[in-house]
Amino acid sequence: MSLHIRLLGTSASRPTVERNVSSLAIHREGETLMFDCGEGTQRQMMRYGVSFALEDIFFTHMHADHLLGVIGLMRTMALQGRTERLRLWGPRGASRVLKRAEGLGFERTTFPLEILEVDAGQRIERTGYAIAAFAVDHRGSASLGYALVEEERKGRFNPDLARELGIPEGPLWGQIHRGLAVTLDDGRVIEPHVLVGEKRAGRTVVFTGDTRPCAATIDAARGADLLIHEATFGDEEAVRALETGHSTAREAAQVARDAGVRRLLLTHFSARYSRDAIELQREAKSVFPDTVAGKDGMEIEVAFADGG
Repeated sequence: MSLHIRLLGTSASRPTVERNVSSLAIHREGETLMFDCGEGTQRQMMRYGVSFALEDIFFTHMHADHLLGVIGLMRTMALQGRTERLRLWGPRGASRVLKRAEGLGFERTTFPLEILEVDAGQRIERTGYAIAAFAVDHRGSASLGYALVEEERKGRFNPDLARELGIPEGPLWGQIHRGLAVTLDDGRVIEPHVLVGEKRAGRTVVFTGDTRPCAATIDAARGADLLIHEATFGDEEAVRALETGHSTAREAAQVARDAGVRRLLLTHFSARYSRDAIELQREAKSVFPDTVAGKDGMEIEVAFADGG
C-alpha cells in the first residue's frame, strides 16, 4: 500500500527563487490529500505531477502564505470543467475567509464546494484511515495540525502452516485471514489465531503547519512514522522564533525526539535559508539524527515500520 508525500512549497511567509510557499500533497492508494495551499501551488502541482483530481484540502490556519493559492486552483478547476465536489477544511473561523475566496476572481464554480470547520480533537473517518486534528501554538491565529492515522492491519497469515494442516489454498485461506474459523472436510475446526499473527500497526504521518513546539504535537505524533514540522529559523534566531510563534530546527528535533517518531522532515524555512537549509538540518540532526531538510519537489515514501 503506497503512501508518499510530495512537498510543493517549503518557504515561510513569501516565495523565493528556490522555494514556493506552504503546501504539500499526501498520496495514499490512489487518493490525494492536500495540506495548505499557498500562492502558486497549482503551478507546483503541474511541475511535480500532482493531480488536480484531489477532493480535499486541509488548511492549518488562515494566514495568506498558506491559503492564497486556493483561489487560482479553484479557478483552474472551473476552467477545466470540473464537476466533482471539492472540500475545504480549516479551523474555526475558516469559513468566513474561504467563502470570500470562493467568489474572488470568477463568477461561479462548475463543481460543488463544501467548506467545513474542524475542531481540535476531531477525527475525520475515511476508509482505512482517519485525519485527526490537533491544536498547535501559533501566535495570533486559530491553528491546527493534522495527523493521517491508518487503521491496524491484519496479522500475517502463515501459508506454510496452512498447507501443513491440509487446508487447501483458496477461499478458506481468505476466511481465516479475515478472522473466521473454518471447518474442514474431516471435521477439524481451525481457529484464525492458529494461522494469523497479531494485528500490525498502520502508518501515521503528522503535519504541524506553523507552530511553536508544544505538548499537543508531541501527543499527536507519539510513535509516528513521519513528523513534518516547521523549522522557520536556526539557533541564532531563537528569540525571533518565540516572538513570531514559530520553531527553530533544533526545537522541531526536540519535539521529534520526545514523541519517539521514526523520521523528521523539516519545512517552512525563512527566506534567509532558502538556498541552503543544510545548517538547519545540521542543528536538528544534533538532537534527532533521522532528520531531513525538505525542498520543493521532494518526495518521501512512508514505509511500514515492520517492513510489510
